[in-house]
Order: sequence, then structure tokens, then C-alpha cells
Amino acid sequence: MADHFAAFSFVDRITLFEPGRRACGLYVVPAGVAAFPSCLVAEAVGQLAAWAAMAHVEFRGRPVAALAGETRFCSEVAPGSTLLLAVDLRSCDDDAVAYAGRARVDETDVIELVDCLGPMLPVEEFDSPSELAARLRLLRGAGAPAGAFRGVVAPRVVPSSGVPGVSASATLHVPESAPFFGDHFPRRPVFPATLLLDAQINHAMTVANAATHWPAGAKPAPSRMTHVKMRSFIPPAAVLEIGAELTPHGNESATIRLAARMNGKTAATARLEVVARTAA
Repeated sequence: MADHFAAFSFVDRITLFEPGRRACGLYVVPAGVAAFPSCLVAEAVGQLAAWAAMAHVEFRGRPVAALAGETRFCSEVAPGSTLLLAVDLRSCDDDAVAYAGRARVDETDVIELVDCLGPMLPVEEFDSPSELAARLRLLRGAGAPAGAFRGVVAPRVVPSSGVPGVSASATLHVPESAPFFGDHFPRRPVFPATLLLDAQINHAMTVANAATHWPAGAKPAPSRMTHVKMRSFIPPAAVLEIGAELTPHGNESATIRLAARMNGKTAATARLEVVARTAA
């Protein structure tokens, strides 16, 4: 499958590897993509943790996104940058993996993940264990050729209702087909949680930008995301109702509650913290 290990894989080489304990690696963001949002940086960190976890359990299981206590957004990543990735696994067995991780560009922190927990599910449901093992040998050796990622098309989001600067609701349409489904995952296509979170952040920032409590000359910017809970897998062609509700804290920050519902049931929840930043 042409998109396997290409359309949504963000580890090019693993430079330090202690299965079940820690790993370091790198990923070169292709210079030709339009952007590489913070949620994809978080995806790269999570994928490095997944390699360390899968190897530890000998590819019997793979972690899936479920809980993330805190994600700190430190700086943006420009196309052409090289991400330096590192993860520390707090625990890992056939049931779940708990880890923390981070990404840097040169000496600058980009993102930090704290208190992440992923249940381990049977690898065979999602991918070929033998192909994953072969890929890991490549990543630990010469590394994969850079530049395979071609970018992703954002899902269609249609605003529906809300109060400017306070709340907003919208309908998110997951594509029926997309290259990333060939990589996430070949045997069971799932809409990536990080793409859902990216769409939710963009939706939330329309609320933050319309809020009137910010100081003159300042603009809101995402600071960190907490209490992330993914409650169900999202298949191709799914339709989700997403919502964002803003609570200001003084005039320098705000918390935005995020929620996504699918077929009338909660699919994901999170909180986004936004702070006022003055343009340089």
C-alpha cells in the first residue's frame, strides 16, 4: 500500500531505543507542505512512544490514543524543520502504556506531552505485525527516506450556531477516503485523534478571536490542552457535532471546553487554555 508508512508516519529515524523505557528519534518536516500544526508534532511524539511500546510487547499490541493529561504548546514548526523527538515510558505492558514526551527544533522546545495513557489493543486489528517489525528495523538502522508526507486536507467544518466570543457549534465531516487512512490504519481505517483535535483547536480559536476581554493590541494563542479523552474510534465518513465554550480568566487568559459528539454520543472531550500574546 503506497500510503503505508508515508501518508501519516512522522518518525524518520530512531537514534536511541530501549523498548518499554525510552526512545529518541527525528523527523524531517517536508519543506513542500503548507504547514505542520502542533497536533501533528504531538502525533510524532506519540508514534515514537508507540514504537517503544510495540517492541516491548513483541508486536502483540499497539497503543491507541485515549487520555492525555496535558499538552504544552511551546512554539510553531516551520516546513523544512527537523524535529528532535524523545519519550519516556513510565509503564508498559500488554494492557496499556503510560508515557511523557517532547519535541524540539534545534534548541527550541516545540511541544511537551505529560501524563499520556494509551490502552494496548491487538496489533492484528490495525496493521501487519511483520510489516511493523520490518519498519522498526529500518528506523533503527539507516532510517526511512524523508519527504514522504504530502500534507493532509483538513476535514470540512460547517458552523451551525453560537454566541460570538462565548460559544460556537459546528458540524465536522470526516472524509470518506483520504491518504492518511492507508497509514492510520491499513486494516482498520480510523480518523486520527490529532486531526480531530487540530480541527477543534481551529474552531475554538474562532471563539477566542471574537472575545472582547483581551487587552488592546494582544491576540489570543493556544497555550496548552488538558483533560483530553478519546472515547470512541471515528470511522471514515463520520459526521460529528463539535462545540466550544469559552470562560475568561481576567483579561489575559481563557479556558475553552471542547466536545465532539458522534451518533448522539460523546466521542471526545478536552480543555484548551488560551493566553493573550502581544505581537512583536
